[in-house]
Amino acid sequence: MTISVRCVLRHHFRHFNARTLVDAADAWAAHADDGGKMMVTLAGAMSTAELGISLAEMIRRDKVHAITTTGANLEEDVFNLVAQEHYVRVPDPRSLTAEQEAELRDKGLNRVADTCIPEEEAMRKVERPLLELWQRAERDGRRHFPHEYLYELLLSGALAGSYQVDPRHSWLLAAAEKRLPIFVPGWEDSTLGNVFVASVMRKELETWSPIRGGAEYMAALADWYRETSSSAKVGFFQIGGGIAGDFPICVVPMLRLDLEEEVPYWSYFCQISDSTPSFGSYSGAPPNEKITWHKVDVDTPRFVIESDATIVAPLIFSYVLDCWGMRQKTG
Repeated sequence: MTISVRCVLRHHFRHFNARTLVDAADAWAAHADDGGKMMVTLAGAMSTAELGISLAEMIRRDKVHAITTTGANLEEDVFNLVAQEHYVRVPDPRSLTAEQEAELRDKGLNRVADTCIPEEEAMRKVERPLLELWQRAERDGRRHFPHEYLYELLLSGALAGSYQVDPRHSWLLAAAEKRLPIFVPGWEDSTLGNVFVASVMRKELETWSPIRGGAEYMAALADWYRETSSSAKVGFFQIGGGIAGDFPICVVPMLRLDLEEEVPYWSYFCQISDSTPSFGSYSGAPPNEKITWHKVDVDTPRFVIESDATIVAPLIFSYVLDCWGMRQKTG
């Protein structure tokens, strides 16, 4: 007998953060049943944590309709795809000495918590074909967003022979195949963003023109929100905090207050966070505070799950997929 994630969580997750997780997942399922769309935002090191194993399936089954991500999560999904066999797991990262950290550095291993990303096998392998795409775009007078170049690279099949994990576990590949709208504020704060700047400084690129920037991403997001919210309710599922969450949620007050357009508020809000509001952090701002900023409304379902996103997000994704699967069987 197969027991679904939904059944397990409903039986065991009855109080506190566990109860909030179930409530948030139920509300997402209801939002989807009502024809609602969902924006997912990715902060932290979710791609290196291999969130793609569950997120890619959400994308394939049309449960995620747009993603806002840091540049790090954008690229680290591809790094994992082509180089995971060269990744190094550190069993007890908290006990590493400074000298041991230097040893990892000198071996070309860049540590993210318990996982080290290999510079040559991951970063350089992706950097080289990307530079060619940037150079070609510059010659042709074309400008594209950072994620569009990665879409082009993945869909071209140029890296397919180098895949070291099941490609079904790559959320970016799933997004590329769906042509999912992606928004990457602050892309410069990433390895490939640094590579782009270095390429211009080395004169491998003559100008900055191949890359469209953050302000243009906001305009593209405004167009997407305008169009999407005209026919469906749009929800907001925020993993972590930072620019990945703060940037996209502001599109609603920008449209309402600066452009004076009657767009609806976000129709669902959930954040997985461990940030504390008493410290004054925007990442830890409670959902009710967002009412004052014209982001959500009084009747918007609102949830904060104070826990580890690497645990919580796959559970919620699985729960939503379980609900969808059950309705497909009974429909």
